[in-house]
This record gives sequence, structure tokens and C-alpha cells, in this order.
Amino acid sequence: MPIKRAGSVATQTVEAGTDTERQVLIGPEEAPNFALRRFIMQPGGGMPRHTNAVEHEQYVLRGRARVGIGDEVFEVQANDVLYIPAGTPHWYEAEGEEPFEFLCVVPNAPDNIEILD
Repeated sequence: MPIKRAGSVATQTVEAGTDTERQVLIGPEEAPNFALRRFIMQPGGGMPRHTNAVEHEQYVLRGRARVGIGDEVFEVQANDVLYIPAGTPHWYEAEGEEPFEFLCVVPNAPDNIEILD
């Protein structure tokens, strides 16, 4: 299906996260090379320090968060772009009064997620 409404895609609770949901907007059954996902973290929500076997390219849609990538911590907001190399430890903490929401593109390749904290 080349076009669909994001609102028609089911959200899933991210078990490793806190107050975090994910939508797989374009998955491997629709596109051979990359998946497009949308993450929504409620204020105070986030993801613990972890690694993935695949790289992440992210675009912040709204809200603010502190994001740890490797040994650095960044304050990010709407219109910021992030790149997280495969195997790099990273984490998220949503800040402010509105949800932190971002798009995340990942290769359609086997991914091993390891929680570090």
C-alpha cells in the first residue's frame, strides 16, 4: 500500500520503555530496505540505556528530550535530526509538558536490542 493514514496504524507499548509507544508506519512487509517507525514518549517517559544491532536515523516531530548517545548527552527538540550508529549505547528522557515524538528509520535487518541498565 503506497499511502495510508498514520492514525490508522496501531500503536504498541514499548515494554522496555516508560510511557512510550511505537507505530510501525512502514514495515518490512511493505518496503524491502528500511522501516519507518514513530515513537511517542509522554512527559517524563523514555527509554533506558540500550544498544541496537542496526543504525537509527531520527527526526524529531515535537516535544523536547534529553538523549544520550555514547558518552554525550544532547537536548533535542522539534526539527532536530539524530544519527545513532549501530551498537552505540543510547537512551531517551522526555522533558516538558508535551509528548516527545520522533520518526525513526532503521534498516530491515536482524536487530538485537540489549538493555544496559
